[in-house]
Amino acid sequence: MSSRHRQILKYFSLKRISIPIIIGLATAIFLFVRDFDSQVFAGIKWTKYSALWLALVPVLMIIRDLSYMYRIRLLTDYELSWKRSFQVIMLWEFASSITPSVVGGSAVALFIVHKEGINMGRTTAVVMTTALLDELFYIIMVPTVILITGINNLFIPELSFSLAGATLSSKGIFIVGYVFILLMTTIIFAGVFFNPQKVKQLLISVFKLRFLHRWAHQAEQTGDELITTSSEMKNRPFSFWLKAFLITLLSWTARFWVVNVMIMAFNPVNQHFLIYARQLVMWVILLISPTPGGSGIAEYFFPVFLGEFIENGLATPLAIFWRLISYYPYLFIGVLVLPVWLRRVYFGKRRNIRFRSVR
Repeated sequence: MSSRHRQILKYFSLKRISIPIIIGLATAIFLFVRDFDSQVFAGIKWTKYSALWLALVPVLMIIRDLSYMYRIRLLTDYELSWKRSFQVIMLWEFASSITPSVVGGSAVALFIVHKEGINMGRTTAVVMTTALLDELFYIIMVPTVILITGINNLFIPELSFSLAGATLSSKGIFIVGYVFILLMTTIIFAGVFFNPQKVKQLLISVFKLRFLHRWAHQAEQTGDELITTSSEMKNRPFSFWLKAFLITLLSWTARFWVVNVMIMAFNPVNQHFLIYARQLVMWVILLISPTPGGSGIAEYFFPVFLGEFIENGLATPLAIFWRLISYYPYLFIGVLVLPVWLRRVYFGKRRNIRFRSVR
């Protein structure tokens, strides 16, 4: 195992896994104790509809993961079996769960996909195309949902954030985040489908500016990745891109509608698109979270953005349940999958490898 591979595997150390668990649990316990009201729990009315809605929660999570698995099979021209796709997606989610949201898990994703026997050019194309599809979903869905719900009730007026020395409202941080995602996606789109060489030169020129010079190497590397991705993906037929986007739409829709279904179990509502829209706003905030996987931040902001749609006193418990179903399983599944995957990609079935060896 090379030193670079060992460095990548340090992402999966016990320390990195423990940090988000500790932050998330500490936040959850604090919020639960602060907001606990025994009368609220005693007043919950369990019905067959409550059970039905709650039963849909794991179904949506399974749809989300199956969609991700099918997408990576599609992007790798079905070189990955369903079993290998499951391991790749679980480890990809695992890496994202233990990495600060603002950093992301792309480096680990490149390593994981490449170790599946996919050449580095195609691996780069797969990871970058995945990011492109995810951002396209967001760019398209935001104005679509706003057209349905309007913008008046979308933001939380009392929320404010400090960013680069400026104080921004939730609306301000959302606009900054959306414009950044739009700009980044436009650059990737132009690089993949039009002229990657010119886009690379543009990136190099921009990052020659003094205040951006420290990221010049990363900008040049991104340009090289655009060239590689373009050569791999540019000439794919329209049917390929339509299928890839539709499966991306399905995966993200299932991911967001988990919250709607959870709320329906306790408080039937008819403002589903507004709840969806609030999650899109909250997602931008979680993207700039400094904590691994947004742990602590997600639990805190869930009641802030969605509390008005939930019975009094249940917002915090639902926030905890939401994270228990949509975040923590990937930590534990990743711990189980990692040694199996390492044994397969490095040693086949002949040798065993212990999880502690990558700490």
